[in-house]
Amino acid sequence: MLLILVCTFSSCTENKVLLIFNRTKVKNPPLNKPFIYNTKIIVNGNITKDEKKRLTVDLDNYWDDSLKVAKLQKAYFFYTIKDPAVFDSNNIIRTKRIMNAYLNSKGYYYASFKDSVPKFDTLKGSLGLWNLILNSHKTLSNQIRASVIMTINTGKSITINSIAYDLVDSLHNSPKDTVLQELTLQNKHASLLKNGLPYTKEIISNELDRLVTLYRQNGYYKFTRDNIYALVDTTDQKLLTITFDPFEQAKLVLEAAKNRRENPQWNISLKQRANNDSLKLNRFYINKIHYYPETGLTDISDSLIYQNNFKKQYPRTNKNSILYYTEGKFKIKPLLEHTTLIKHDSLYNESRYFKSINALSQIGAWQQVDGKVVTTAKDSLDLYFFLVPAPKQNFTVNLETSINTGGDIATGSNLYGLSTNFSYLNRNIWKQTAQSLTSLRAGIEINTQKIKADTGRSFQLSLSQSYSFPKFIVPISRWAYLNKFENKQTIITANASYTDRKYYYLLRNLSANLGYQGVKDNILVLFKPLNVELYKVDTLDGLINLFRDNPFLRNSFRDGNVVGANLSLSRVFNRKLDNKQQPRESHFVRLALEESGILFPFINLGNKVFDYVKLESDYRFVHKYRKSELASRFYIGTIIPKAGESTPIVKQFFLGGPNSMRAWGMRQLGLGSSITSDTSTSGYTDRYGDFAMEGNLEYRFNIWDFGFVKIGSAFYTDIGNLWSIRKDPANVNGEISLPRFGKDLAIGVGTGLRFDLSSYLIIRLDFAYKVKDPARQSNNGWMSLKNFNWTDIRQNGQQIQNCAFQFGIGLPF
Repeated sequence: MLLILVCTFSSCTENKVLLIFNRTKVKNPPLNKPFIYNTKIIVNGNITKDEKKRLTVDLDNYWDDSLKVAKLQKAYFFYTIKDPAVFDSNNIIRTKRIMNAYLNSKGYYYASFKDSVPKFDTLKGSLGLWNLILNSHKTLSNQIRASVIMTINTGKSITINSIAYDLVDSLHNSPKDTVLQELTLQNKHASLLKNGLPYTKEIISNELDRLVTLYRQNGYYKFTRDNIYALVDTTDQKLLTITFDPFEQAKLVLEAAKNRRENPQWNISLKQRANNDSLKLNRFYINKIHYYPETGLTDISDSLIYQNNFKKQYPRTNKNSILYYTEGKFKIKPLLEHTTLIKHDSLYNESRYFKSINALSQIGAWQQVDGKVVTTAKDSLDLYFFLVPAPKQNFTVNLETSINTGGDIATGSNLYGLSTNFSYLNRNIWKQTAQSLTSLRAGIEINTQKIKADTGRSFQLSLSQSYSFPKFIVPISRWAYLNKFENKQTIITANASYTDRKYYYLLRNLSANLGYQGVKDNILVLFKPLNVELYKVDTLDGLINLFRDNPFLRNSFRDGNVVGANLSLSRVFNRKLDNKQQPRESHFVRLALEESGILFPFINLGNKVFDYVKLESDYRFVHKYRKSELASRFYIGTIIPKAGESTPIVKQFFLGGPNSMRAWGMRQLGLGSSITSDTSTSGYTDRYGDFAMEGNLEYRFNIWDFGFVKIGSAFYTDIGNLWSIRKDPANVNGEISLPRFGKDLAIGVGTGLRFDLSSYLIIRLDFAYKVKDPARQSNNGWMSLKNFNWTDIRQNGQQIQNCAFQFGIGLPF
């Protein structure tokens, strides 16, 4: 404010004062000549708001190059225009022509353009605060800024009146091909063209592509887009009425003109072009399948086909699949199992062919997979697969660190975590393209809180071994339903871990499971029919003392075993708009079910088996804009133990930390609006529950691009909490209750910085404040603007921070 007053009382002109507040800076403007400073598009018409918005955004890309304003974003709020173009009215004429062509492609053939006269603003002095202050006594060159506004009335859009299919060669005396017509009519229900839909060139193009794909999936390998076209009839059928009355004819012309203005409709007919190549209409069958699993990166596929120095391997059942090798690194059986969609003497299906290439790429034994189709006769094809092996063995070492604070970093009230992971990967054991992964992980977490700081340390050590086979290993191998899955895997895993929570408990765990993973209908399915976990807990003095004040914890810390099954379904998809995928919108959905003690009640491991059912659902949505994105997540999970039992702590939920409810420290939120943990003097503050719900909304945007480092930020809110599913007198208001649900919800808001290092690593520092804390006794849990505080004093005398800093790697969701 002081700087503004100084400029004002220094006899600054009104224009100079306005320059201070203008966020767009112009570098090297033309001297005393109008230049393009701003462009704007206004779309009018009887169309929806979404359609107006879409057209406005799209049309902004169709300005003539000389009318485009190249704005460079600086620090998100500020922009710079460098070397702007001199305004020329002829460029407006070209822009109208370009925009009109685009509107025609979208079905708007009667658009009108008005009020495109530019507005000129003259400002004295070059833009910039320092230039304004240092040169306030001088008269600088004028800036003549031209703002071009293009107002467009879309008029009536064309709609589709009728669709006809005529897929025969009309130049011959008899139809050349009737199978195409039959295929087309059989799949007419999948057509993108519907009566009454808006006509666009894009939808016509997509329909032609659909038909070509359909034909190539049914053996027509030689059929291309050039062999089919769409004939669009814009004639009003009433004009074809034969009449010799000139007045009647004039009436028909007037009616046709009125219909064209008020309800224009066109007829579409899809036809096949005449051609002299008979192979275009031949249906091809697969003859032989050739595999080259030892292809080098520099090898040329055509030369490999004609080399005679390869050794050959055939399957036992037939000689139509051949593996070519020199060193014998791979066997043919895994290759056959991932190309079951294509078989000898079956019709060529281009979709299945590319799915086979993708399935081979997903195995991991090869870093690159290419294919080639060769015509061997008038109706037969040979398929070739060239596979470049990936390095067989890989050893990695990862170091991870985390910082989680419930208050100001300077207070020292933090959790520091450090872990390292050693892993060894073998991508091709037993020459079966099976993978072996061995991992050793060690981690430590230190709590620097002053209250019993020596009790806030934990150490974890784990060793795991897993095998992944690129097929389903099942007793019923010929079950036809299994062939519908893609990217099939059988996963066998064993794990041993040791956790030392100093002063509280020692936890030892042995687990093993058998799982199957595959993709069906774009859904990733992970099924573990057998999952066995053995737990041994040694309670130490701190936990024994804690049981006296919190007896409800006793059942959670007990020996026991898990024997059951897991099922997880997940899918990533994009929303469709006008039969077109929207790549800027992505959705992720995951549903999971886990049980223990129900499917295998007869298994007796010598100790008690935990009986429970655990359900989880997770939905995530991301909408990308030009330089920002809106992301959201909703998660809900519950675990239901057998009547009279409690859930083991290793299976319960917890919230808080860098990826969940960021205004709270890790494991520091819940249960419900209970204050049991806040009144305890034991120093143990971890909270676990049977029911968790969380919703997150985050707006992410870029601030600055500095070389290979991109600096971004976000505004976000987290809403949720943790509950138990059963009422416990020792933990009042900790159970889920519908009347108290609104009171129990915790709300945090915050912002942060994200450092994106060449899109490989994102380092994140977030700050969040507790807007609503169910454990806060004043103001019904809500923060008070009048009595704003950074800390709260709880009933046990402990000082709780109302804010938190979180350090994380990667995005929170």
